[in-house]
Amino acid sequence: MIRLLIVDDSALVRQVLTEILSAEPDIEVVGTAADPFLAREKIKALRPDVLTLDVEMPRMDGLTFLENLMRLHPLPVVMVSSLTERGAEVTLDALALGAVDFVTKPKLEVARGLREYGRELAEKVRAAAQVRVRPPAARRAAPPTAPATEAPRARSFRTTDRLIAIGASTGGTEAIREVLERMPADAPGTVIVQHIPAAFSRAFAQRMDRLSPMAVCEAHDGQPIRPGHAYIAPGDRHLRVVSDGARWVCRLDDGPAVNRHRPSVDVLFRSVATHAGRNAVGVLLTGMGEDGARGLLELRNAGAPTVVQDEASSIVWGMPGAAVKLGAAQEVQPVGAIASRLLELAAR
Repeated sequence: MIRLLIVDDSALVRQVLTEILSAEPDIEVVGTAADPFLAREKIKALRPDVLTLDVEMPRMDGLTFLENLMRLHPLPVVMVSSLTERGAEVTLDALALGAVDFVTKPKLEVARGLREYGRELAEKVRAAAQVRVRPPAARRAAPPTAPATEAPRARSFRTTDRLIAIGASTGGTEAIREVLERMPADAPGTVIVQHIPAAFSRAFAQRMDRLSPMAVCEAHDGQPIRPGHAYIAPGDRHLRVVSDGARWVCRLDDGPAVNRHRPSVDVLFRSVATHAGRNAVGVLLTGMGEDGARGLLELRNAGAPTVVQDEASSIVWGMPGAAVKLGAAQEVQPVGAIASRLLELAAR
């Protein structure tokens, strides 16, 4: 049984989440708390395995509580955040502080909306229970790798030379950050699918743009893919790469979910395998489920080098692990080494 503590200032949300999650045969809601001070005492008394934590809390905001928790008593945390621009920024901050994942709280009809999220929330609690939580300082103190500026660059990259395709899910916002921070400003054009709500993908792209030497944006339909630029799929649309003469362009569509996701990593990888083939490099980062594993295999079969994040540095080794089982991964690398390795493979 997974012992769960629900921390939320709304009595309605506490009640609904308790009903939803108590109905799962492997989850026991051992308690609830209306604010971080009560939560602190209940953590000591009840010793939960996982917390769900509201972003906006009275007396102490959720981020401050999360930072203290990760420093003093690290536990897997699933954030429950509002589907707003402010909620997106705070949630991304929470993931940077060590939260495992998040679900979004609807603006209207909260009880009905949270019930509809019941399956997703239960899955994320289960995934969180399997995570070995490491505070941000410990995660960033991984074995040092050469800065991206020191990575081999045998030639200048041109639009038709190389394309990098990245897929990620649970834990991916921070894994993608670690990769993009190490990429040089003239890196090959990069296309990215991260499982994220539509309201959050633009804020995520803007954050990556501030942190990366590359120019990072939310992808637009028909947008040319250029060196030194990274394109992140909008949270509710599939991203494909297609050829347009001697260049590649982004194509977005509202097609049905694939592997229960839109955008889907498999959709991106399959398009890259078709239109770029051996000119691409594919990488699958941390994430729950199997999305991207079969697409990565298609990339490998098309002649593209393929890399997956290793289990030790992944929050959840679902997607990368599935790729390894399929034989889709040529290499398994810690997240801190992936950027330099991608540049080496792209320079061949």
